[in-house]
Amino acid sequence: MPQLSERVGTFTDSVIRRMTRISDEYGAINLSQGFPDFDPPMEMLDALERVAKNGPHQYSITFGAQNFREALARKQGAAIGRKIDPNTEICVTCGGTEAMMTAMMTICNPKDRVMVFSPFYENYGADAILSGAEPIYIPLVPPTYEFDLKLVEQGFQAGAKAIIVCNPSNPCGKVFTREELMAIGSLAVKYDAFVVTDEVYEHILYKPYEHVYMAGLPGMYEHTITCNSLSKTYSITGWRLGYLIGPAEVIEAAKKVHDFLTVGAAAPLQEAAVVGLNFPTSYYEELQRIYTEKRDYFLKGLDDIGLKHNEPQGTYFVMIDIQEFLDLPQFAGYSDLEFCEWMIRNVGVAAVPGSSFFREDVNHLIRLHFARQKETLDEALSRLRKLKKN
Repeated sequence: MPQLSERVGTFTDSVIRRMTRISDEYGAINLSQGFPDFDPPMEMLDALERVAKNGPHQYSITFGAQNFREALARKQGAAIGRKIDPNTEICVTCGGTEAMMTAMMTICNPKDRVMVFSPFYENYGADAILSGAEPIYIPLVPPTYEFDLKLVEQGFQAGAKAIIVCNPSNPCGKVFTREELMAIGSLAVKYDAFVVTDEVYEHILYKPYEHVYMAGLPGMYEHTITCNSLSKTYSITGWRLGYLIGPAEVIEAAKKVHDFLTVGAAAPLQEAAVVGLNFPTSYYEELQRIYTEKRDYFLKGLDDIGLKHNEPQGTYFVMIDIQEFLDLPQFAGYSDLEFCEWMIRNVGVAAVPGSSFFREDVNHLIRLHFARQKETLDEALSRLRKLKKN
């Protein structure tokens, strides 16, 4: 067989999706891959039923149906306090995953450098490599996940073309403050670089924390490429509807990359999703209330069991400290990955090993999520009690 590309040997398959496959094999409760086990809003399901009968069923414009882009422009323009041109400043993609890949391929040349905060959503490192860039990792230090701004400046000084900011942050639930974002943004302007944001959890955060849009900060729109998705806000992870927002020159180039990656997102799903994009503010307030209730309920359950964890400021993820178990004789020599596989087989709950998110040598954390119905969380907590009995 001819030799394969060298780049495919520099990263693994998705550990998150691997945990889901093992979870399905053993019938575990999947708290690894972050998708809800409850339905999207009924208004969107009703719209999908109408679209199934009436269409559209053929290609939309490659960079997004007109009414979908216009609805996006209204919603996100109001969020950042700026009018967004739906024709020149938005590119609709097949999920947030493609949005990030398109952004990276649009701005990166081979051997460029891109800064990534660690821990990070696992796609970011692979995206940089696939686009020919070299990732530079900036630590977010547990348990509060603060970072050293001097390291960010050193990254820019070393020639970083961009920095990726996931806010709120998967996997650790950090919400970047306005001051932190302004400091990062000022460095990006100073060194004439991009800030690429992943804001898929923009509406899932917990008081008193507030989401600040990098693109809405003074002087930052021209230096920001916003990657986002409808997946988490409307509980439609399988619809694969994402988008890019940015300056017209950037989006014009991104459209070309997107066109040859996937041609376009599903036309029927775009049509049905317009309903959600037009929801009133009360929908997002209720979403925050629901997830706050889930977070508080699940964290109390973890506390009652005696499992150590951080307190997420946003997202629906929580990091669990498993060092006490790794110190037990029966787990001697276990990695966090091996512990997660043991958990699936023996406890019946699937988690993600923290080492898949950290560039640093971190082997004592695992990630769980709580985007589940109360009955599912109750059963998961009941099973997790087995940890203390082993």
